[in-house]
Amino acid sequence: MTLEDTARPPRSGESLDASRLEDWLRRELPGFEGPLEIRQFPAGFSNLSYLLSSSGAEYVLRRPPFGTRPKSGHDMPREFRVLRALAPVFPLCPRALACCEDESVIGAPFYVAERLRGVILRRDYPPGLEPTPALVRAQQEALVDVHARLHAVDYEAAGLESLGRPAGFVARQIEGWLDRFERSRTPDSPDLRELGDWLRTSQPPEAPVAALLHNDYKLDNVVFDAREPTRLVGVLDWEMATLGDPRMDLGCSLAYWVEAGDPPWFAATRTLPTQLPGSLTRGEVEARYAAARGVALEGMDFFRSFGLFRLAVVAQQIYRRYVQGETRDPRFAALGGMVQALARASRCAAAGQPIAGGE
Repeated sequence: MTLEDTARPPRSGESLDASRLEDWLRRELPGFEGPLEIRQFPAGFSNLSYLLSSSGAEYVLRRPPFGTRPKSGHDMPREFRVLRALAPVFPLCPRALACCEDESVIGAPFYVAERLRGVILRRDYPPGLEPTPALVRAQQEALVDVHARLHAVDYEAAGLESLGRPAGFVARQIEGWLDRFERSRTPDSPDLRELGDWLRTSQPPEAPVAALLHNDYKLDNVVFDAREPTRLVGVLDWEMATLGDPRMDLGCSLAYWVEAGDPPWFAATRTLPTQLPGSLTRGEVEARYAAARGVALEGMDFFRSFGLFRLAVVAQQIYRRYVQGETRDPRFAALGGMVQALARASRCAAAGQPIAGGE
């Protein structure tokens, strides 16, 4: 039995042109010999990941989802450049090997990276790895510590100063995500106008020092050593990386953090095993992060609310693709209810209420 992620045959409608891809790999990837076997990693709602195997070597291919997509969230060449620049200063990211912007190869831009082998924690722990309270806590503490370590990276020394515009970042994020929500509405979408007004008028002062943000930092985007599962060895999925207020990154991570005592309507949004005995609470996540960075976290009601709101919009964008028939993935059918719950939780945070105390 393996604890590592298992790739499967590609889902219906998400196969790649193996012949064209193999030809491209032979030209562009040093050491690639063929023949090529393609399998797909089953998790994830956004960009798609495939396992490429050839002559004992393994690679990961990342491409945007099939169907209509917002370009800014699925820019493969940009993610490739981020990984290349990060490698010398933050070695916990996969080594980027080759990038293709020619859509005639597989129908979209893509890049190929090394495969980081290890344990990725999904909704539940993999069979064979017992989630003891001590293990659960140690892994979550490592997650928080690496997040703090990422925010301490000197992004200018890495040559990433053009990755984003820190000044005015929070305001732009609010307007950008409100616009994305309006463009992805479906008949059953919640009304977020009042919440949007609150976010616009309640922004805390900007952080004095900007940081490199992963922008989707969570348990299923990191890799733990299968032999030493408390050791975090990799951070994946850098497509949304940017520069800005590090509290935004923390708030967006906390949006995924469902606790054991949360009400059923919010517990239904759980995609990660953060409710298990030994888990950190959301408050403990904030306290450990603040201690690791030596900072005081001001205005976290706002950043928690924004994180939940943003996650609601992400779910809404994917749900709209399902409603319009752009994807047949059955996992997406339930996202409409998830949008409603996340919007409700965001309103709780905006009101300074714990989620358990929400209406």
